[in-house]
Amino acid sequence: MRSLFKQETLLGEWTTFGIGGRARYFFEVRSIEALQEVVRFCEGEGLRYFVLGKGSNTLFDDRGFDGVVILNKIQFKEVKEGEFYVGAGYSFALLGTVTAREGWEGLEFAAGIPGSVGGAVFMNAGAGGSETCQTVVEVVWVNEKGAVEILPQEALAWDYRWSQFQKKRGAIAAVRFRLKGCPQAKERQRMLVDYRTKTQPYGEMSAGCLFRNPPGASAGRLIEACGLKGRVIGGAEVSMLHANFVVNKGSATASDVLSLAREIQQVVEEKTGHRLEMEIRRVAYS
Repeated sequence: MRSLFKQETLLGEWTTFGIGGRARYFFEVRSIEALQEVVRFCEGEGLRYFVLGKGSNTLFDDRGFDGVVILNKIQFKEVKEGEFYVGAGYSFALLGTVTAREGWEGLEFAAGIPGSVGGAVFMNAGAGGSETCQTVVEVVWVNEKGAVEILPQEALAWDYRWSQFQKKRGAIAAVRFRLKGCPQAKERQRMLVDYRTKTQPYGEMSAGCLFRNPPGASAGRLIEACGLKGRVIGGAEVSMLHANFVVNKGSATASDVLSLAREIQQVVEEKTGHRLEMEIRRVAYS
């Protein structure tokens, strides 16, 4: 199987940040069976692997990744009586848009979140008081042995921007959601997208919100109150539109982003007492 891997793929081309060196190996999967096979192979060969969806919420090292990056392109969608069974590589934003326009509520917040369904479940993505976990019925998980596990909602653990999958070896293959009919879902989805496009830098390269909101506070408001909007290190800049976004002005490196993040954390803690924790996933080289 190793002969099927692409080599030296530039990871910055596969992320919304546009940052990252080259992957030692790169492999695209379009079926659950293919995902099983590559996970089983990597585990058997002792190869590190990282599963990539739409490339948002991800910061690769400037040196790249010394292992196998598995691009999840499992993108099927099946619908039956309010249940949506979707491949993990399916666009989460598209799912939110399509379901709302068809009169289903529960995923309106997903429209405008530039990630995959698998990534949204992995991070328990959310916005506007809603979270991914609220509509999940079950998750199809490929474990470290390459076997499929069907994990029902009652067997899953969730928290703010956290799921139990962050502590497991393997990969999310598919997700089943249950939604409710709602004639107002389409209008609610449209309003959410309009609000985000006006308040977040969607036209620029970023990985989404840089920091988690600390309890009882907004990371963006704290950063803005500390006068850090527009702060630049190298090619990375704190967005003038939303302070919890760091944007790549075209030449940013992972080192630039991390240096800027550390400065933000230091200043915010000194001035407000709040310790900000990174929300984006930093992927080490080795």
